[in-house]
Amino acid sequence: MSKAVVSQLYNSEFFKMACRQFDVAADAISLPEDMRDRTKYPRRALCVALPIRRDDGSVVVFEGYRVQHNLSTGPAKGGIRFHQDVTIGEVAALAMLMSWKCALAGLPYGGAKGGVIVNPGLLSLGELERLSRRYMQELLPVIGPQVDVPAPDVGTNEQIMGWMLDTYSTHVGHHEPAVVTGKPLALGGSQGRREATGVGVAYLIKRYLEDLGIPITSATVAIQGFGNVGSETAVALAGYGAKIIAISDYTGGIFNANGINIAKALEYVRSQKVLHDFGGGEPISNDDLLALPCTVLVPGALERVITAANVGRLRCRVLAEAANGPTTDEADRLIEARGDIEVIPDILCNSGGVIVSYFEWLQNLQHYYWTRDEVLAKLTVVLDRAKEAVEQQKLKFKFSRRLAALTLGIGRVVEAKQRRGLFP
Repeated sequence: MSKAVVSQLYNSEFFKMACRQFDVAADAISLPEDMRDRTKYPRRALCVALPIRRDDGSVVVFEGYRVQHNLSTGPAKGGIRFHQDVTIGEVAALAMLMSWKCALAGLPYGGAKGGVIVNPGLLSLGELERLSRRYMQELLPVIGPQVDVPAPDVGTNEQIMGWMLDTYSTHVGHHEPAVVTGKPLALGGSQGRREATGVGVAYLIKRYLEDLGIPITSATVAIQGFGNVGSETAVALAGYGAKIIAISDYTGGIFNANGINIAKALEYVRSQKVLHDFGGGEPISNDDLLALPCTVLVPGALERVITAANVGRLRCRVLAEAANGPTTDEADRLIEARGDIEVIPDILCNSGGVIVSYFEWLQNLQHYYWTRDEVLAKLTVVLDRAKEAVEQQKLKFKFSRRLAALTLGIGRVVEAKQRRGLFP
């Protein structure tokens, strides 16, 4: 019989990149043809219209999505982003990466992702609340603690999760904290969840520097993206003794060869909302930041920022992918051919967030809560286990680290689908 027709629904460069990564990994583990499309393509996608009333009385309609990639290994899990450039293809690609990430970490989840096409900075607090609640209301048919559990992502935060939790709880008639993670502590959020992704990135950087015999106190770090993940990564790395020489956001960056005072940078961003005009160093563009000589480069903003056009300018020893999909396929091949950069791939590097989201979900289900130290100690155990599995896979099959991580995650999802069988 002929192969299935390639889906046209998720037509985007990011989704095509995620599919190419899957195809390479599937070939590497000789995945049977009858399992490939079942494992690659999303289980379902929801597209919703979101009319809200603006503060001036006018009504505007936003478009939103939720893509559930895999439900064979447990409830779907993945963030919700509010961003003006969201597409359903981007959301589908991120949902696919979440499937491999959860499986790699050994979490009983499938992958999902959601998004709304909006610049949240242009909405008032009231308008943002109405949009958040309307989006959750539209998701009600496909959401729930045992079905799909959203979390914050780019452009969303604890407060938005709180509004979504309240909307869902009002619908079901009781407080249901396990329906979302990354919510405020007062509503059942977990200690350590806000900083979990950045703390996990920093911990893995420290572990890989140890493997390379590089003292972290002698390491220099450049971080592209100073949002939640990038800033928490900077705080944790500075706490380990690393020197943060560059940080940036969408308004530009700061470079200081003597090290940036991260506490002052955070204070400035809390006050001004952006890094622009922060006086902690010399101005630097996002492109030039990527080319700085440093021990560790952390792309922690959006996807596909390291490309064939700029990969030759990279002068780092370790590339720690705090963002999802920051390196294109072609750039990845060029990095591998160079052989002088150790890559910590995204599905391993930034998995701290979903791991602690899992801990939050568990705490909600059992109504028993852990301290921050307990949460972060459990996080390092899971990260160490995932790192060791990746390194064993890499050594055993002579794979790149990215291919090792992908084949482990994909292989575990495939095994679950095979064990469950195909419903008639």
